Order: sequence, then structure tokens, then C-alpha cells
Amino acid sequence: MAAVAQCVRGALRARYPLLRLALRTSPRLLCVATPQKNAGQNAEEEPSPPASEQKAEPSAAEKLLAEEKAKLEEQLRETNDKYKRALADAENVRQRSQKLVEEAKLYGIQSFCKDLLEVADILEKATESVPKEEIKDENPHLKSLYEGLVMTEVQIQKVFKKHGLLRLDPVGAKFDPYEHEALFHAPVEGKEPGTVALVSKMGYKLHGRTLRPALVGVVKEA
Repeated sequence: MAAVAQCVRGALRARYPLLRLALRTSPRLLCVATPQKNAGQNAEEEPSPPASEQKAEPSAAEKLLAEEKAKLEEQLRETNDKYKRALADAENVRQRSQKLVEEAKLYGIQSFCKDLLEVADILEKATESVPKEEIKDENPHLKSLYEGLVMTEVQIQKVFKKHGLLRLDPVGAKFDPYEHEALFHAPVEGKEPGTVALVSKMGYKLHGRTLRPALVGVVKEA
């Protein structure tokens, strides 16, 4: 039987060379095709997982990074708020300092001005004490002295005005407690109550601020 089979194979190889080539290559082709077919069948048979399962859960490292990011963003917001508040505080300090410097320039001479007011008061009293009827050519010395006092008083008022110091002469004006100091209240015929009837001492204002209130008498109702 073995000899017969061998003879048959030899006859087939000799007569059909193509069959011999197919037998030589077919086992390998069959081996390759079979897994591919099986893989295709398995892919068709196994259903794909749902989209919710395909999305992987965030890892612990990703969660930690997200928490750290949130903390840093919060710190950044707090830092920006502190920076803006610091800028606002610095600007307020700068404005207050500038205002103080300007006020120091304006009112730094008020002590000196108060001392000069005494001189102006003396000049005013001196000119008022000279009898007007005695000021004539027959008294040249008195006339010259009086004119000199008047010129000096006018000049000192010009200097005061140049430096922002103005005299308050409130006769007939409404009484203002911020500019006037009432020495007495008395009824005066023909005068409106609450107005200034008499000025005992002139007041002064330095750049709009009362440096010395005027000493006055105020009209009251009869």
C-alpha cells in the first residue's frame, strides 16, 4: 500500500506541476486566512462598549492638578485685589500729602500774619485818633504825619492782599458765627435784627479761611 501511494503521488507531481505548487503553498495561506476570518467574526459578534464606558475616569494625579489649579487661581484673585487696594491706598496717601503740602504753602505764614495784624490795628487806631478838623495847612506837621500814617496803612493792606490776607468790614452784613464774634446784642432803630451794627476790631481771612474773626455788636429785636 505504501508503494502504491508513493507511485500515485509521483504520477500526480509529474502530470500536474501546478497542483504540486498549490499543495506546497496552501497550508500557509490557510493558516493566515483562518485567524483573519476568526478575528473578523469576533469583531462582528462582540458589541462595542457604550460611550460612557469608553471615557476613562480622571486619575488621582489629574484630580490633584485640578485642585491645585483652583487654589492658584483663587490666590491670584486675592493677590490682584490686594494689589488694587494697595494702589488705591497709595493714591489716597499721595493726594492727602499733596493737599497738606499745598495748605502748608498757603497757611504756613498765618502766625506771621497774626503778628502783623497787631501792627495794622495800631495804624488804624492812630489814623482814627487824629482830629479831622486839625488836618489843615496851618498844621503842616500833623498833616504830614496823618498822611504818612494813611499811606502806610494803605500799603500794608496791599501787601496783605498780595499774600491772600483780606480784611473783613461786616457793618450792615448778616451775622456769621464763622467770621464774626459778637461782643454784645442791642436793639438799634432802623437796623434789621441779626445784622452787624458796630465793628470793634476788624477781622481777617487768609485764603478764604478765617484767621481772626471780627469783633462786632449785633442788632437784636426791641
